[in-house]
Amino acid sequence: MPTQSKPIKPPQQLTPFGAALAGALGACFSNAVVYPLDVAKTRIQATSSNAKGKRKDDLTMLSVLLQIFKHEGIPGWYRGFAATMLNTFSMQYAYFFFYSFIRTSYIKRLAAKLPPGSPAPALSTAAELTLGAVAGGLSQIFTIPVSVIATRQQVGRSVKTASAIDEKSMLKDEEARGDDDSFVNVARDIIREDGVTGLWLGIKPGMVLTVNPAITYGVYERVKTLLLLAKLKAGSVDKLTPGMTFLVGALSKTLATVVTYPYIMAKVRIQARSPDADAAQDEGLLAPTSQASGQPRKVKNPGALGLLIRVLRREGISGWYQGMSAQIIKAVLSQALLFVSKEQFEHWALTIMLLFSTLTAKS
Repeated sequence: MPTQSKPIKPPQQLTPFGAALAGALGACFSNAVVYPLDVAKTRIQATSSNAKGKRKDDLTMLSVLLQIFKHEGIPGWYRGFAATMLNTFSMQYAYFFFYSFIRTSYIKRLAAKLPPGSPAPALSTAAELTLGAVAGGLSQIFTIPVSVIATRQQVGRSVKTASAIDEKSMLKDEEARGDDDSFVNVARDIIREDGVTGLWLGIKPGMVLTVNPAITYGVYERVKTLLLLAKLKAGSVDKLTPGMTFLVGALSKTLATVVTYPYIMAKVRIQARSPDADAAQDEGLLAPTSQASGQPRKVKNPGALGLLIRVLRREGISGWYQGMSAQIIKAVLSQALLFVSKEQFEHWALTIMLLFSTLTAKS
């Protein structure tokens, strides 16, 4: 009598692996839709507002997009696309994996202290923020090298001149660079300039910025819970509409961006090495070298705090928030798209997991 194989039960809920896959796919989709905005906001952040020949009107998202299109065409809007998508996938996968794993483990520990049959305990806002920050810190360590390379590709090498979007320097740079902005070549340049540790430029502000997704998801979950409770009391369905989900996602991301923006700008400038040598020399940030060596002096990275102090002296408090509107537009649209599509990508992740388990059982 032939043996009957046991029916394969589909997973009822996402494992940390599934949650990470769904989050990463959703993040790649949302970022790909608004990618030209990402390139524009990165160049704005990497450019000093008092750079030679630059006006603040030249640093709006629309003007930067038009400049890129004028000199680089549509491919310029997608400079560094592959590296950015790799960074987005790896970053979001790592974050969602660590966040889901840590949050699930923490809730299980809390539930173990409750009587059997009790509902799962609700986490406080402080707990949500802490868990998100821990998950963000762990993911930063593993993924920031790709972020550094992607940032360099997006801004190009003209950021080392007076302005990242100065027309003459851009054209001159494009002719000199040729096709030398590939992932591997940019990585080699970074290692040649700063050593292997250069791939981890911006790790300190990156760690500080782990509170950004923590604030985003903490506020999102809190507002979502309050709205769902209000719907239940009103006898309505216990599910948010796509429009309401979009608004809640936009609100949470805007709040997180406003709170953390100075460090967002500092991280981009550090990774792009945008502080010019003259400003660093004026403030004693150049490493001493022997004149007999004939080697050019290298600019010592001042770190996020030193960079913010320098920006404050040269540009005022408004310098800390240069490009924030571009950051908010891009981040809000991307995050809102992620929240709206998150449920659909979770269904796809469940389907992929079921297909994988079926193939594994047959083999």
